[in-house]
Amino acid sequence: MGDSDGEDSKETPELPVEIIVYILSFLHASDRKEASLVCRSWYHASQDLCFQKNVTFCFPATSSSLELVRGLGRRSHCSLIISQLDGFSMSRSLLLEVGLCLGSKLESLALPGSSITEASLLSLLPRLTSLRRLDLRGLDSLFMSGAFLSREEHRQQVRSALSGLEELDLSDLRYLSDLTFNRLTGCTPRLRRLSLAGCHIAFEFDPYRGCPVGAVEDSSALLSLRNLKRLLTEQKSTLVALDLSRTSITPESLRTIAQVQDLVLEELCLHGCKELTDYSVEVLVKHQPSLKRLDISACTELTSRSVEAVARGLKSLTHLSLSRDWRITEKGLAELLSVSSLRSLDLSECLHISGAEIVKGLKGSNAARAQLETLSLKSCTYIRDLAVFSLTQLLGATLCELDLTSCVNVTDLSVRAIATYLQRLVVLRLGWCKKVTDWGLLGMVETSQCDSDEETGEKGPRFTRTFGNMGFFKPPRLPFEERPKLVTQNDLEQFKLQAGASLLALSRLQELDLSACPKLTDSSITQVVRHPDLHRLSLSMLPEITDASLASIGWHCRSLTSLDLSHCPGISDRGVAQAAPYLHRLQHLYLSCCKSITDRSLFLLAQHCKRLRTLDVSRCKNISATTIDLLQSQLPFLENVNYKFIGGSDLTLTL
Repeated sequence: MGDSDGEDSKETPELPVEIIVYILSFLHASDRKEASLVCRSWYHASQDLCFQKNVTFCFPATSSSLELVRGLGRRSHCSLIISQLDGFSMSRSLLLEVGLCLGSKLESLALPGSSITEASLLSLLPRLTSLRRLDLRGLDSLFMSGAFLSREEHRQQVRSALSGLEELDLSDLRYLSDLTFNRLTGCTPRLRRLSLAGCHIAFEFDPYRGCPVGAVEDSSALLSLRNLKRLLTEQKSTLVALDLSRTSITPESLRTIAQVQDLVLEELCLHGCKELTDYSVEVLVKHQPSLKRLDISACTELTSRSVEAVARGLKSLTHLSLSRDWRITEKGLAELLSVSSLRSLDLSECLHISGAEIVKGLKGSNAARAQLETLSLKSCTYIRDLAVFSLTQLLGATLCELDLTSCVNVTDLSVRAIATYLQRLVVLRLGWCKKVTDWGLLGMVETSQCDSDEETGEKGPRFTRTFGNMGFFKPPRLPFEERPKLVTQNDLEQFKLQAGASLLALSRLQELDLSACPKLTDSSITQVVRHPDLHRLSLSMLPEITDASLASIGWHCRSLTSLDLSHCPGISDRGVAQAAPYLHRLQHLYLSCCKSITDRSLFLLAQHCKRLRTLDVSRCKNISATTIDLLQSQLPFLENVNYKFIGGSDLTLTL
């Protein structure tokens, strides 16, 4: 950076850290992570507090984690997820270090997959004076004896530390009882969010005592509705979110909860509560009209009456999930889509939905209609091109995530509509849309002659002048089961010249799923899957793609963290060799049933993809167990390896 003069030979001065921080602020989190590896000053800039608002550190309970915890002590605040804790000395030492180094700085703590002892947790909790979120889901070892927090001195210490706790997750606790629940929640007087998903709650009858719940004193075996109601009554001034998913809650019990005086819920999750009825939903929305998020998915007794009740009663609703509510029809959806606050709607596996009433509701009034950002129509097999064409125009200004997985009647027409109108899309899922072909992704038509207007008639979509000018035509009718005409080199030259609506137009894409669309070939994948910000890509079960597609993806999609190429027989070592040098950020790679993949690919992955965490090479007959062992020794972050039936053997290993 200098010349021969002595005075000019000095190194260029480093940029001030404030300038580097400002530059990094324009990057996505994944890009900042890469930039932090440039040099020490860039690393320190990437650790600036403006980038550290919601950072969570996740690690297992090992001896190396002790040094990590000590290093985190320099932070002003942090969140931890520590897995695989047990009752042995290593875990006790780690928890002691957490309490000493992070006691006043820890804001969130989760202990998944652990069997922690009561003594270990009781030695830690009194030190966590800044804790706002505590996740104890599935920690049956704490509650099995029924003695947790049974001593008053322990309760006083924990209450003093957890007086500011806002979120408590007690999901999937088999041994949670009235006694232990009361002791714990008595130490957390200002809860805002409580999860009891999957817990054994006795809502109406105590099977252990053979009497109605609440007829006698607190149960030492079950959590009762009476105690839940008591908590809601005591903490009604702060509690706004409740999760009772996968419990046996009854309509009458839900009514009891909804009618707790002065309780104002904003979020309620009732996923998989199969005993709920339309009547219970009607009562719920009547007494809790301030709900903003409601999940009543997999409540299989619900019908369109519930949809109508929600539409009329919840005027502040932003997120609604009706997934797997199989009895719901189109009725009520138009009214629902007129709720102007609605931002997310999940109708996946609602088998009777065609989209007509959704379109009707969105067309009703421009001033008062939903501004959807997320829409899932997964497995809604009645969804057709006309509905998708209308939805893309109506939601073009807001929609960021669209899931059309297994919408088997969707064709190239829909793909071109999506590419033309949904310019804000970040997530697009078209898996198992088997009618989608190269022509749809390329934004082209298979023939130079488009159908006459008379042939389109009232049954086909009407096109605007703008849309027609962009190359959007009704695809020709093909004989039953006839393969589409292959794209030629001349066709690709025309694609490069025209202003057609190809998938390239979706420049913001971060996730794309094209799995099990068997008519897709290299012709489209190499031309349109060129998204520099793409993080997740699934091309599994595409029998026609080859190494050319993989090479193109490696060159054009260098931000990929997850790539699924399973069941793609045309992928071989050659494609991995061409792509791997550019996929430095790759963390999850799926190559199962790619029978042309050999040990050579694993050596390439070890050389270039140092951050790999998940690898699936099951049923790759040319992979050897010896090379798998070598790969594990060379990749420090590799956690999950699946290599069933490699080399002709039945080997199974999941780390």
